[in-house]
Amino acid sequence: MPAEANALYQQACTLEYQHNYDEAIAKVLEAIKIAGEDALLYTKLAGLYSDTNQYEKAIEAYNTVVKVRPDDAFVYISIGNIYETQAKYIQALEAYNQALKIFPQYKYNYLNIANVQYQMNDYSAAIENYTKFLETYSNHKEARESLANAYLASKNPAKAVEQYAKLYETDAVKFKDYANYGLALFQTKDYTKAAEFLEKAVEKDPDSLSSHISLALSYQELEKNDLALQQYQIVFKQAPNLHSVRFDYANLLADMGKNGEAIAQYKMYVSNYPKDVRAYKNLGLVYKRMNDYDNTIANYEKAIALEGDDVNLKKELASCYHMKKDYQTALKYYDEVLQAKPEDYDTKVNKAIALHALNRYEDAIDLYKTILAEKANPVVDGNLTDALIAQGEIDLNAKNYTKAQEEFEQAVSRGAKDSFAYYGLAKAYRANGVNDQAAEFYERAISMAPDKILYSNEYAEFIAETSAAAAAAKSADTNKTEPAAGAETNPVTTPVNPTPAEDGKLPPISVENEENENVVNVSNIDKNKDLILQGDENYKKDEFDAALKNYKSALKINPNDEVTLLKIGNIYKMQDDNNKALDFYKKAIFVNPDYTDGWFNLGLVYANENNIDKSKECFNKVISLNAEYAYAYYALAIAFEGEDNKDEAVKNYRLFLKYNKDSGMVKVVEDRINNLQ
Repeated sequence: MPAEANALYQQACTLEYQHNYDEAIAKVLEAIKIAGEDALLYTKLAGLYSDTNQYEKAIEAYNTVVKVRPDDAFVYISIGNIYETQAKYIQALEAYNQALKIFPQYKYNYLNIANVQYQMNDYSAAIENYTKFLETYSNHKEARESLANAYLASKNPAKAVEQYAKLYETDAVKFKDYANYGLALFQTKDYTKAAEFLEKAVEKDPDSLSSHISLALSYQELEKNDLALQQYQIVFKQAPNLHSVRFDYANLLADMGKNGEAIAQYKMYVSNYPKDVRAYKNLGLVYKRMNDYDNTIANYEKAIALEGDDVNLKKELASCYHMKKDYQTALKYYDEVLQAKPEDYDTKVNKAIALHALNRYEDAIDLYKTILAEKANPVVDGNLTDALIAQGEIDLNAKNYTKAQEEFEQAVSRGAKDSFAYYGLAKAYRANGVNDQAAEFYERAISMAPDKILYSNEYAEFIAETSAAAAAAKSADTNKTEPAAGAETNPVTTPVNPTPAEDGKLPPISVENEENENVVNVSNIDKNKDLILQGDENYKKDEFDAALKNYKSALKINPNDEVTLLKIGNIYKMQDDNNKALDFYKKAIFVNPDYTDGWFNLGLVYANENNIDKSKECFNKVISLNAEYAYAYYALAIAFEGEDNKDEAVKNYRLFLKYNKDSGMVKVVEDRINNLQ
């Protein structure tokens, strides 16, 4: 460089130091006129243009340098810096890569390349070059922070957490990226630690909406709902139109049981994001929680319109229609679910129940049986029995007696507890001429439901018919031979349609006995007494099975012994077999409707089964028969106390004290009265 040009260059450097860029540029241009295309002068000129934001002139000057020094990597790096400043990332990357080819040993260039790739959202390439740079400059905080951010942006929060942790552990005091570290921790589901760093982030920058939102979500995951609510309130105070966050806010309100507020937020959200199926699903869930099935269905159907293949949503819709008792529409959705998932057990069960509710008993029966073949289910088991009884009644009324008989037989074999199953089977047997079986099942129906006069009346009618038929047959046989001269023949008379007595009990059906059939067998009486005594001894020794055997043998001799029936019921009650206890107590009051102990014990069993209304009926019956039966008042008082009817409870406790002869109970009952008053 000539001396005159060099002098101008030195003057330009002084002026640059003094920030007098315009005069510095003028001096360099004068020097260039003297020295021609001197690389040093053009390099200085490019730098001055860059400092004064005259980027195009700077690039032009650097291109002149490249012509002179094509292997100067740092010229390309300078060009890359200008393009990066201008956000011309493709040109910047080309320049940096050219520098890398010329001088690969210059590791700082990896940082330049990584930064541009990060700006271009090419996170995987950026991560690769940040990593190469940090292999040499491991303590470079900005590069490690950028690497962490690249991992976070590339949806690899676990790697991001590793890098943020290194930065924080190296210098916690100077660490500043609390927001991104907290977000990365949130995305790795480390909600406790995420909340810790996000709290620092909002403390450092109270206006950071993203930090408040991330903190709200962290609190939400930790079920710190009140704290989450506070964060959302801050967010919406700063940005009331930030509707994208309302979905999560609505979810929080729903979790807190603020259903009305949640619905309002979901509605605001869907008005701005009408195609987000999640909002309609969650809105439907809130309405369902409120038992508002119409609005639940409306929102689920909007969701189905957006996402028609959602089988679980169809199950939910079917359930809602089922709850509304729109069984036909429920069936439509159940069928669609089963078409997609034929083995969906719960849907098959619900479909069978819907068929049952629509009185499509035969379809329900078939499906119930299919379900039970897969696995035991007490609900389905009971429903199948009920459906068999209902279909049996239909066939009975239609005079399809053989089919009805089969259906009632199935119900009975399944242990039906509905007395109608036994009554219906009796009617079917009767219609089919199976009289012995008909009689047996009439008796069983009556023993299960002694209050149903229809059963007793019809049984009496049946007995009358069969007795009359037997008498007619016998009379026909007798008339085959001529009676002796002078002998009289008296026809056997049996009432065909006996009428109940005024107290509701049927009068006995009497058929004149032949010879000594009406004579009591004394030996049987003695045997009956012996069996009862032996049963009593067994009972005292807690030999309950033996006691049951002897009592039941005694009943075969005298089936109308209400005391023995009561004793059998007591044993079953002690064994917690309520069904059998009920059966024998009912038999006891059937044979003796005025048997107070039978009514009282029957009430106790109903009370054990929480059938309070039935138990009170029994205890009131006891009192109607014996107004001084103290423990009936005591039992009624307990029942009323359980219903929180304090006045009636106290009234009956006092009546117990009036008639009570057990001094040990006085203090107990007085304490109960005091507690209630």
